[in-house]
Amino acid sequence: MSRDERRRIVVLENGPYVVIGRIPLRRKRKVVSEHNDSLTWETGETIPTADTYALCRCGHSKSKPFCDGTHAVIGFDGTESADVRPYEELQHVHDGIGISAQRVGELCIHAAFCIGRARPIAEMLADTADSDVRSNIMGRIDHCPSGSYSYALHRGGDTIEPDLPQAISVLEEEAGLASALWVTGDIPVVRADGQPLETRNRITLCRCGHSSNKPLCDGTHRKAEDFHDDKTF
Repeated sequence: MSRDERRRIVVLENGPYVVIGRIPLRRKRKVVSEHNDSLTWETGETIPTADTYALCRCGHSKSKPFCDGTHAVIGFDGTESADVRPYEELQHVHDGIGISAQRVGELCIHAAFCIGRARPIAEMLADTADSDVRSNIMGRIDHCPSGSYSYALHRGGDTIEPDLPQAISVLEEEAGLASALWVTGDIPVVRADGQPLETRNRITLCRCGHSSNKPLCDGTHRKAEDFHDDKTF
């Protein structure tokens, strides 16, 4: 898919996300094991859109994932607090053998790919002399939707990212739980105050309206009893 320089997402003050440049919109569902371990993402239907469209940010639209103006009726407070500093300034680095894992905790949406049934990535790094363990870590990080985790082959090396298309995915987690908007392929996101977020290969935006890290998702949708999506996968 060609990279359209017009493509971007603009956050409106106390309002929706305005998506510009005919960015594809589709649904994705998390696939889990019999033990509820996060395994991968399954791509569902493509949702028809216009060249420009608005996605709900307050969590109360009756036309999800699209905005229907409800934010103005309920007095939605969309005040943004996400840190605009680049990933490199915020990351914590943990070295293994043949891999250097980088993490920014503030970006985590608790999709749980970094937590294996036996042990998390942070503990697995001690055994990365084993290439199977190293490959397992790389695969788990590649599935992290927010890019909270990333990796390089050595400390200070180039970050290795999965090849993701320019698209927005409406995420659904286990048991039909609605989740974030997953933005992939280096699509620029501009906050309502005009400040751009760092353009990254993957980023997750809040759509329940309750995140404490707006416009980014922080996993609060899991506890938001008033947030649901009538149309699931």
